[in-house]
This record gives sequence, C-alpha cells and structure tokens, in this order.
Amino acid sequence: MGKKKARFVEPAEFELQILGVLWEHGPATVRQVMEWLSDGKERAYTSVLSVMQVMQRKELLSVADERDGLAHIFKPMVTREQVAVPLLQGLVRKIFGGSTKTAMQHLLNSDKVDRSEIDAMRKLLDDLENRAK
Repeated sequence: MGKKKARFVEPAEFELQILGVLWEHGPATVRQVMEWLSDGKERAYTSVLSVMQVMQRKELLSVADERDGLAHIFKPMVTREQVAVPLLQGLVRKIFGGSTKTAMQHLLNSDKVDRSEIDAMRKLLDDLENRAK
C-alpha cells in the first residue's frame, strides 16, 4: 500500500504568524511565541494557547518531548516551503492568472528591493535556467 500524501491545510493568518515565529526562533513555549509576535496586538495567554492547540490538531504543530518547567514547548511540523509553495501558487493563479512573470514584476516594482536581493534573484534565475538545459 502506498504512502498517504498529507493534505495541505491552509493556515489562518494568525496561524501563519505563529509558524513564522517558530521557523525564525525554533521550538518555543506559548509565552515565548507571544513575546516574539511582531504585530503588537495584546492577546491573552489562553487565546494563543487555544490557537496553538488547534494548530496541533491540524498537524501544523507538535509538542516536544521536553518541557520548560511546566510549560509545553511547541515546534512546527511543517516547513516554510511546505506552506509557502501552495499559498504562493494559489495567489499567482488567482490574482495573476497563473503568470509568475507578472507576479514577479509586481514584487520587483517595490522600492524595498535592494541590490543584494536582486543579485540573489539573478542567481536563482541562472540556476533555474541551467537546470532546464
């Protein structure tokens, strides 16, 4: 019998923020996640815990075997790429009619793209072109 392919569960906006914190900082307690959230909103501990428990049921997070005192330590069960690729593909399909080029044009028209990012993108395109040969 073949291995069952995991179904992609699209995380809600706040779930994406929590995943972003855990990808950036590594496994963490609920309190640590609350400290590292960058949106500046005040949230109750129980509210954040509740969302993280829902994420656990969705298999986006798991609880590590170790603890920080009595507090559970949560870790992501999905990588940034596993989440980003389907979200970005859907966005490109819905907003840009599937045109990666048009999506890139919109991203690059931002004044926030610096020289190092342009160089990194050029290298990615060169690598992609070399793989296609």
